[in-house]
Amino acid sequence: MHFFKNLIAVSAILIAMSDAAAIEVDKDASINDTSTTIMGINHIGLSVKNLDQALAFYQRATGFELIKREKVFANKNADVLWGGEDLQYEVATLKAPNMLFEITEFALNKNVRLTDMPVQGPGMTHTCFQSPEVSPGYTKFVKAGTRMITKGNIPVDIGGYGVTYAYGYDPEGNIFELEQLDGAVLTRAGYDKVWQAQGYNMWMSQVSFATADIDNLMGFYEKVLGFKPYRTNHVTNNPKVDSIANISNGDMLAGWFKLNDKSKVMEFWQFKTPKTEHFIGTRKATDLGYSYSLEVGNIQQEYERLVSLGVDFISNPQRVGEFFQAYARDVDGNIFSLRQAVDAKSQYSIVSFDIPG
Repeated sequence: MHFFKNLIAVSAILIAMSDAAAIEVDKDASINDTSTTIMGINHIGLSVKNLDQALAFYQRATGFELIKREKVFANKNADVLWGGEDLQYEVATLKAPNMLFEITEFALNKNVRLTDMPVQGPGMTHTCFQSPEVSPGYTKFVKAGTRMITKGNIPVDIGGYGVTYAYGYDPEGNIFELEQLDGAVLTRAGYDKVWQAQGYNMWMSQVSFATADIDNLMGFYEKVLGFKPYRTNHVTNNPKVDSIANISNGDMLAGWFKLNDKSKVMEFWQFKTPKTEHFIGTRKATDLGYSYSLEVGNIQQEYERLVSLGVDFISNPQRVGEFFQAYARDVDGNIFSLRQAVDAKSQYSIVSFDIPG
């Protein structure tokens, strides 16, 4: 698979970036095409040093409901799942209207030095919070104490098509993207009457990676997901994009998979300038930073399928809390998990909170 052999490329809701280089690989390609039991993105995970601080920040900024907070220790299944011994951790689960946001503090990370994630990675660099332009998430995150990455004091309007963008850091140096949407773009992103009636004015939209080899990483995920990306792009010579990422003379390849008809995507970037370096080392599931999960209908079936594809699993499926789970690494070493809800009608399952595909 050679998505970028001739430097042709992609954009998702970032249509503003879609200059002449943007192409539709298959505009209708989505999770609806998969022959697997993958249902979509269940959660974004964030491993932090200070749970109280991180939770206060994200609750203030997002207004998401805290639906669970618990301490876990002396749990053999959890030790196997995370690939550790005698693990002690505390996890807080926030509920966005279309996925879960789980923030976890592992005791073993108490002395780890914090560093800011570079926008060019490598790794799972960020997730994205979307909001209506009339109730901008940008303002809420700034009030919560965000260190903005984006130049200036306002989000950037790339092309006047109804979306503004900004990047920022949370208290521990994790990046997030903020997108403020207006008009018809709101409907395309999933902001419908149901969400309005429920009082939601913010939601989450993506898993985003920066990689030194976008062909390799996207090829891996096409096999895992069982469907094609829908768009690719080559983004260069765009001062507004540079302003968002706070870089100079940016030159990037990008690509997207639809994990939902409206609100969820997996996003991939390979920065030529500034260059995304190859990741060196082995990430642990307990390491600080982002992870994410794919909810599945049959975890044993998907585990066996991905093992046959050579996926590097940290554990076989284990029951911990509301889910059967198995953690793994992709070909870049990024951490992800498979999840199957113990109760198919659980409030923690996609079927209870996601927009139908």
